[in-house]
Amino acid sequence: MVNDMWAYDSVFYQIYPLGFCGAPQQNDGISVGRIRKVTDWIGHIRKTGADAVYFCPVFSSDTHGYDTRDYRTLDCRLGTNEDFAQVCRALHEAGIRVVLDGVFNHVGRGFWAFQDVLRNRENSPYCGWFPNLRFDWDDNYHDGLFYEGWEGHYELVKLNLYNEDVVRHLFDCIAGWVREFDIDGLRLDVAYSLPPEFMRRLREFCDGLKPGFFLLGEMLSGDYSRLMNGDMLHSVTNYQAYKGLWSSFNDMNLFEINSTLEEQFNRRYVGSHPLNFVDNHDVTRVASLLTNPAHLKLIYALMFAMPGIPCVYYGSEWGAKGKKEDGDNALRPFFEAPEENGLTNFIARCAAAHKQEEALSRGGFRKVLLTNRQYIFERTCGEDRILVAINADGEPFTAHFNANAGRAMDLLTDKPHDFGGGSELPPYSAAYWKIY
Repeated sequence: MVNDMWAYDSVFYQIYPLGFCGAPQQNDGISVGRIRKVTDWIGHIRKTGADAVYFCPVFSSDTHGYDTRDYRTLDCRLGTNEDFAQVCRALHEAGIRVVLDGVFNHVGRGFWAFQDVLRNRENSPYCGWFPNLRFDWDDNYHDGLFYEGWEGHYELVKLNLYNEDVVRHLFDCIAGWVREFDIDGLRLDVAYSLPPEFMRRLREFCDGLKPGFFLLGEMLSGDYSRLMNGDMLHSVTNYQAYKGLWSSFNDMNLFEINSTLEEQFNRRYVGSHPLNFVDNHDVTRVASLLTNPAHLKLIYALMFAMPGIPCVYYGSEWGAKGKKEDGDNALRPFFEAPEENGLTNFIARCAAAHKQEEALSRGGFRKVLLTNRQYIFERTCGEDRILVAINADGEPFTAHFNANAGRAMDLLTDKPHDFGGGSELPPYSAAYWKIY
């Protein structure tokens, strides 16, 4: 894996722009510069400790953004390309990098090339852009033709990523995003569905497009190294650890998350940097998922200290709730203004430690103490050592272990810590002990 990537030392903040900006659910064709709202949140984003923003889809689409109409044009519900360029300039001036959602596996039925196929059928020059296109069948929309929909969703028209014209068009669009918006990377939607050949070409193209261009892929399961390697992606979404994080607290079984972390970072993905999260635009918000609200700070403390790149989903930094069963609007809401509370401040402390301490962002991982309700692990980089301690119980716990050190400083409280006679962990507490 490449180790000089800026993202490995960063904290990400995820925004779903159409919801964040309060855009209509259907593309109404009316241009409104809603995306400029992001500039009003820059101070808040910096306070959380984030120094990179990952935007879910921003380009012209039929409805939710993942059904693209045109990769070259900002969705009119968010404004114009110049509106977004201004937002990106403001973010960069504040020291915040920009990563966009690259939705390349499929497009919407409103995609300009697919519309040409609907109009001109066999005579369209874009017939080769869509796999398994047939004119002797019919689809659910009664178009008098058949095409492949992503995983059976025919509102999402599969793109033929083996077609040179398609690849050239996508690469031209990415180059245009760098010219117009100076983006710093891409998150690839359903990366697990993309052809390996396309991924290799994309990596080579992006490596030559801009130094340090970051490629993150959506993976749900399986062997992450299939895509997270020196020829394809720098990082993938760590859904395996996501599940272990929340269920370990809900089941009071911290053995689960430790098992995941040991498997990932002591065996399978040593030295890798997957993207870690406790919620996002596709899953129930963590404040609605945890059965004990006292665990909310603790799950963030664990997420920021484990190996990988931490990412916070907008609104969750102050404990916003939302359940997947209540639909996309519940997960991707509009907030009039950001809120800040004790959780926000705690996350900011965790983020600051992650960015400042190489042991947390790039260090090795070793379990030190583990019970159902308590967990201590060590992150090391060179001579630097940090012990991460979690007490998920409502009772104090005295941890007895060989710290091989006398004194430390808790990076979350700036208070000194002495390991003599055992380490007292208050109820529902977390500590990042830096050894001196």
